[in-house]
Amino acid sequence: MALTKLPKAGLATGSVSTSQIEDGTIQNQEFEDGTLTSAKLADSTIANAKLSNSSFTINGSSVSLGDSITAQATVEWQSVVTTNTTMVSGKGYFVNTTSGAITMTLPSSASTGDTISIKDYAGTFGTNACTIARNSHKIQGVENNSILETNRASVVLVYADATKGWLYTDEHNVADLQSSTFITATGGTETTTGDFKIHTFTSSGCFAVSTIGVGALGGPSNVDYLVVAGGGGAGAYGAGGGGAGGHRTSFPSPGCNAGAFPISVQSYPITVGAGGVGGDHSPVVAATPGSNSIFSTITSAGGGKGAGGQEPRAAGSGGSGGGGDRDNTSAGSGNTPPVSPSQGNSGGTGIFAAPNYGGGGGGGAGASGGNGTSGSAGNGGNGLANSITGASVTRAGGGGGGTFSSASGGSGGSGGGGSQQPDCGQSGTANTGGGGGSNVYTGGVAGAGGSGIVIIRYKYQ
Repeated sequence: MALTKLPKAGLATGSVSTSQIEDGTIQNQEFEDGTLTSAKLADSTIANAKLSNSSFTINGSSVSLGDSITAQATVEWQSVVTTNTTMVSGKGYFVNTTSGAITMTLPSSASTGDTISIKDYAGTFGTNACTIARNSHKIQGVENNSILETNRASVVLVYADATKGWLYTDEHNVADLQSSTFITATGGTETTTGDFKIHTFTSSGCFAVSTIGVGALGGPSNVDYLVVAGGGGAGAYGAGGGGAGGHRTSFPSPGCNAGAFPISVQSYPITVGAGGVGGDHSPVVAATPGSNSIFSTITSAGGGKGAGGQEPRAAGSGGSGGGGDRDNTSAGSGNTPPVSPSQGNSGGTGIFAAPNYGGGGGGGAGASGGNGTSGSAGNGGNGLANSITGASVTRAGGGGGGTFSSASGGSGGSGGGGSQQPDCGQSGTANTGGGGGSNVYTGGVAGAGGSGIVIIRYKYQ
């Protein structure tokens, strides 16, 4: 029953106990302002149930008087962002990418519960993406940045721990918040330079791709390549130098060298061409061309053989052509079969003229082989420099031609081409595709071609 009001003098001190008060009957209006002091409320003398209002509501949840709660921090929204920004925990960011893509970088340090919000201010993320840079933390458990590329996207990120890093706890109008992935692959000898990984094959093998790039931030599904075929062997008996192996490359490619050749998740057989055999005078052995190197649809042709000083004499065509001999002035053609850009050049012609009857030099990737003269043999054509591995290396030089005199033989072209030596010809350098160098008229075996190489490069982080 409700409490009947009594004058102050009608209640002796301590005469009313909680057992005498019906639940829910004590209301504010029963007391004049200031008449119920703290001293009258000893600990636990009036239970919540005795009060008509014994709880309060926070964020839609009822909380009893005397209970403790942890208040959730709110996000403090910032002015519109139009430039790259490093974010701060507890803040929200309206990001305007109308004028171009923007990178929003997460804090360098984070604690569990740290919260950040991002909202597409102008509805332009689909045209100019907003990148969330991880700043050494994981995002969704992955060590990759994330991309927001859907118009009107809104996200809330909360830091969990070192294992998962920042997690999305609220996503609106976002088709796919998958972190940008990068190409992952195995095969050959793996090295890195900056954000790029290089796979170098010095012998045949397999380039196995397990993941391709996804996302707008440097996660392309393309690679760059350098494919150099084996160099041709030189002709013997004061004859033509071997042509360099075909030299084909996509590096440097457009888009900050992010790759020009599309790949997919699969295994790509890699063929590294062998160098051709050098000719011999006794017994007579004809030189042979280099072998092709292959990566996917990219085939570099083996270098053409140098013309022999005796039958069979004809110079061979190939990636670069072999040099002509002292009697047969014709040389082999380069860029055979033809591709664009060209994979090599023609060999030099020989000459039947005293006193040295110079053979022609083999063609190189960067220049044709030199023509023989009456005084000396032609030099091998120079190769081409390429920095796909991060350092400039010249490959695919032609082999030098041979003569009657050890003092007037042709030099090998830069990039592994072999030279004429006093007796046997010098072989092309291994894994450069250099052509073999011929020998003197009375010498022994001419130089063999150098083996080729295949190099694949891609952005991996």
